[in-house]
Amino acid sequence: MIEMITKTKTDFAYSPLFLNNEEGFNNYSQSLKIIEKKLTNFLKGNNLAYSGKKPNEIEARLNEVTLASLKGETMEAVAAELAEFVINDSINVHSPTCIGHLHCPTLIPAVAAEMIIGTLNQSMDSWDQSSTATFVEEHLIDWLCSQVGLPEQADGIFTSGGTQSNYMGLLLARDAYCKRYWDVDVQQHGLPVEAKKLRILCSEAAHFTVRKSAAQLGLGEQAVITVKTDSNHRMSMGELNNELLLLEEQGLLPFAIVATCGTTDFGSIDPLHEVSLAARKNGIWLHVDAAYGGAMILSKDYKELISGIELADSITVDFHKLFYQPISCGAFLVSDTNSFQFIQHHADYLNPQEDEAEGMVHLVNKSVQTTRRFDALKLWMSLKVVGLDTFAEMIDYTCHLAREVAVKIDQAEGFSVLNKDPELNAVVFRYNPEGESDQLVNQLNKQIQQELLKSGRAFLAKTRFDGQVYLKMTLLNPMTRLEHIEGILDEIRVLGEMFKMMEE
Repeated sequence: MIEMITKTKTDFAYSPLFLNNEEGFNNYSQSLKIIEKKLTNFLKGNNLAYSGKKPNEIEARLNEVTLASLKGETMEAVAAELAEFVINDSINVHSPTCIGHLHCPTLIPAVAAEMIIGTLNQSMDSWDQSSTATFVEEHLIDWLCSQVGLPEQADGIFTSGGTQSNYMGLLLARDAYCKRYWDVDVQQHGLPVEAKKLRILCSEAAHFTVRKSAAQLGLGEQAVITVKTDSNHRMSMGELNNELLLLEEQGLLPFAIVATCGTTDFGSIDPLHEVSLAARKNGIWLHVDAAYGGAMILSKDYKELISGIELADSITVDFHKLFYQPISCGAFLVSDTNSFQFIQHHADYLNPQEDEAEGMVHLVNKSVQTTRRFDALKLWMSLKVVGLDTFAEMIDYTCHLAREVAVKIDQAEGFSVLNKDPELNAVVFRYNPEGESDQLVNQLNKQIQQELLKSGRAFLAKTRFDGQVYLKMTLLNPMTRLEHIEGILDEIRVLGEMFKMMEE
């Protein structure tokens, strides 16, 4: 039996599958060319946002595809099947009319970096699984902290995105509070009974992950106190101060304030300086969710919008939004590296403490993940190849475009826009023919959004505000032009009239 196993191993039957031999290198090169051709065929000349197929149609088609083969198939055959059943029915984020969610087109150097990341397969938990990748990430974190304006002792870690980063901010805030006020080490002893009084404050427009994090942290969603927003959809300072007074009267314990730097619907930015003052005055941790608006650190025209972000205790930044990186790619920053003490765990087989004295940096000490991708490489390659000036131009262009679009919609007959002066690049509006009931207008906007997607002509998001249905353009793509938007508005008018006649 041992001889048979040895013989199989020396037959090199697996050689084409791995990158340590000539057959493998050739297979690698050919496989990349095959996939590249399928992708370029999909993207070349295709300005549709979507193929138009309904969810049940796609599911039915995929039921025809086998998930595995017994003996293996050629890359050509698999790629052809992949193109027909997966690629061709994907949302086309590169289309200039794909402007629904915070879902960006990807930069070519970042896509190239993805190939390097997958090929090298570095694991960012320990130095001896990542070597140089560890220091690339560390240098990028230092650069980001500097760009934000955080103090010298600031630090951070790359994350999968805003959900993880917001969770980490509230986790550190909770444990720091428990240690400071009750001398309780939550890692060792769990939450004290007084923790049922802990509260988190955020605006009513904050991301849903604030509530989700509160639930996962054992505090329950009831621990989240939502603060009303002003007419610009920013956290109202008067309401925040009132809520803080009310919590004090009730004997409840606010330990974190989450300020939003770019709300999902409107791109609104809470008054960061004022929120920071309130946090400091009350001894409360300030976490800034800048998953969307954090890219303004690269802006030349709009950087002042996020002034005050440097006063935060922790910050969320996403790169798979306005930094144009492939999903997933984000970062979590703290103003003081000592904050990471609340998530450190050491294992002899992974990150023993004595390694640090020998210069082995184990990034798992700063992460809630263990195995983690070398996503920092994507951002590094993009910053190097694209350049900071071009990044600033792209970001600023989309913000300028949003302002033009808001004015155009506001002046157009039969439309209404909620944020007439958008802070970032999201515009919330709806087809709103005069004299029609809210019920009918809601129905018309639902049908318009679905028909635009079904036809592939445009992908706009659908949202609700004050119980009414609205459409949303999230103008991340610097290749989107005003004429694209004008075409979409013309299409909306035609569809609106058609659906209105059908309802009558």
